[in-house]
Amino acid sequence: MKLNFEKLNGLVPAITQDYKTGKVLMLGFMNKEAWEKTLETGKVWYYSRTRNKLWMKGESSGNVQKVKEIFVDCDDDTVLIKIEQAGNAACHEGYESCFFRDVKGKIKDKKVFDPKKVYGGKNE
Repeated sequence: MKLNFEKLNGLVPAITQDYKTGKVLMLGFMNKEAWEKTLETGKVWYYSRTRNKLWMKGESSGNVQKVKEIFVDCDDDTVLIKIEQAGNAACHEGYESCFFRDVKGKIKDKKVFDPKKVYGGKNE
């Protein structure tokens, strides 16, 4: 499948979802290289817009995302990746999902790990 990387200056949004529960875990971005490495390795790779670099989810935390299925939207510019999440946490703040608070800021989930212990003050 050929993705359209032109609309967002070389990036496509990548929605990550737990393949068993259907829970949305995170939204990241992929450039062409991250997309190809994901297909090649079976592990999810992203492009960090803030660090301007390619990274594999879990490379510092151990919370690797193993690809189970990939879906491409009708415009070929967004992917939905159903994954098996190692460590039960996708969020660098220690939660299962990056979507752990509501619109009022109320936390709706429990932390799975202490990010200071895992990252030593750095975000993944």
